[in-house]
Amino acid sequence: MAGIGTSWKRFSVHVNQTSVDFIPMEWLSDEEQATWSAYIRLRQRLDAAIAAGLAQDGLSAADYELMVALSAAPGDCLRAKDLAAEVCWEKSRLSKHLARMAARGLVDRQPVAEDARGVLVQLTSEGRALLERAAPNHVQLVRELFIDCVTPTEADAIQALSAKVVAVVEES
Repeated sequence: MAGIGTSWKRFSVHVNQTSVDFIPMEWLSDEEQATWSAYIRLRQRLDAAIAAGLAQDGLSAADYELMVALSAAPGDCLRAKDLAAEVCWEKSRLSKHLARMAARGLVDRQPVAEDARGVLVQLTSEGRALLERAAPNHVQLVRELFIDCVTPTEADAIQALSAKVVAVVEES
């Protein structure tokens, strides 16, 4: 990053009579920053376009993400904690969003019989019908904005890169 520098020396400061070490770090090079910025731009623009497409069918991107995860589960049903893990959401975010979806009749929440704190989340027939109506438009948009833009070689590279980055993230 221009103007900030790439080499820092380790130094300590004293805060409330405690020494705090600052670990040296290296800023992104211009090329690294360009790569990161390109990814951010791609993700933001693609997410916005996908969200706009789903909105035409009465769904948010978050609704669709949860409904797809539920539809892939046996009986269209998952424990809330498993659904949260599947979509990488915090418990409170999931709970609030499921409450909004339940109010719209898209999901049903029931306590788990053998676990008083557990909740089963099930896609309702209305939720499944809306998902099935929205899916063809969503798939067409994904194809138009992403799939048709990459060659088979680029698709292989994207899959390999995704697997590599996800593995690093999940290890940390």
